[in-house]
Amino acid sequence: MFQDKILVCKDCGQEFTFTAGEQEFFAERGFQNEPQRCKPCRDARKGNTGRPARQMFDAVCANCGKPCKVPFEPKNDRPVYCSDCFRR
Repeated sequence: MFQDKILVCKDCGQEFTFTAGEQEFFAERGFQNEPQRCKPCRDARKGNTGRPARQMFDAVCANCGKPCKVPFEPKNDRPVYCSDCFRR
């Protein structure tokens, strides 16, 4: 049947074991490719730990005039709303 394999992570370069049980799991689900990343690197890609923080920009709400932060760079030709005014 299956035997443990030693693979090299494409992100960190560390060796990791692709166990016989994991290979069986992959085969049962029809996965064709072996994993390319070790568990810590896979976990980092799934969570926010590997993702850079979203840049926020200062703006002034066009409706109420409150200062707010938005996840895009405001342009002068379009109004920007704070989260309260945007929900309304």
